[in-house]
Amino acid sequence: MIYKWKRLGENSLFLAPSIILTLTLGIYPLIWMLRYMFYDYAGYGEALFTGLDNFSRLLRDTLFWESVGNTFIFAGGKLLLTLPLSLLLAVILNGRLRGSNLLRGIYFMPTVISTAVISVVFYNIFNSYNGMVNTVLMKLHLVSQPVDWLGPKHAMLTVILVAVWGAVGNYMLLFLAGLQSIPQDLYESASIDGANAGRCFWNITLPMLAPVAQMVIMLAIIASLKGYESIMVITEGGPIGKTEVMYLYLYKLLFPVSTGSPVTQQLGYGSAVGFATAVIVGAVTGLYFFFSRKMNKVY
Repeated sequence: MIYKWKRLGENSLFLAPSIILTLTLGIYPLIWMLRYMFYDYAGYGEALFTGLDNFSRLLRDTLFWESVGNTFIFAGGKLLLTLPLSLLLAVILNGRLRGSNLLRGIYFMPTVISTAVISVVFYNIFNSYNGMVNTVLMKLHLVSQPVDWLGPKHAMLTVILVAVWGAVGNYMLLFLAGLQSIPQDLYESASIDGANAGRCFWNITLPMLAPVAQMVIMLAIIASLKGYESIMVITEGGPIGKTEVMYLYLYKLLFPVSTGSPVTQQLGYGSAVGFATAVIVGAVTGLYFFFSRKMNKVY
């Protein structure tokens, strides 16, 4: 009995840091948000209870709904480019390619670099006046004048490309782990039966990779819907709100980015926006799980 209590005490000590961090950085902020989304509170002074006024305002908030639309454009563009490219790189590096380990490290490197640092570098690369992209394009005579990559027409494409560059390596490694778990006997049997590389990929690789792909796609969807860091550094949601996404709009309500921003600090309304964004992300994730449930089965 004494031994059991001793083990319980030891286990509790090991779990204590995680429990404390979860309570202080996870549970308490959630409770705080659920409370203040019913208040008019600017972060100082007295909080005024307003009931459902924040949610009524949310339904009429054109900036928020524009940010929702921009979020789906950003997420859709990022997913359409990142997932196929990650799978392609994983398939290539899974083969007997000389220097594959070095290439894996190179492709994975952007994942461990600070998002802020990456964003500052790409801001300078895509700068309209002296950026490297415009310099190269003009020297090759592909354009006659600098392209405004951060302007209303191309800003969304620019931030999508930056997001793809930073995410490909991470999902590539996950796909690669799934490919390496597929038994090689299946490919040997298929080659004996006369199957070529294309048929092996379509009839063996993709079905066997389905459970891993389901997880990778889920992580990619959540990360794409919640992504805002690089956008905040490169465009701050501009120009004229063309790259304003949900979590950047929420961030501005809680922590104003600049004095020139049209969004001011409103913790009460920001809590309501945070709840709405969480519901949207949860709904999209739930729909994905519903329609992808067959991917758990390997035939």
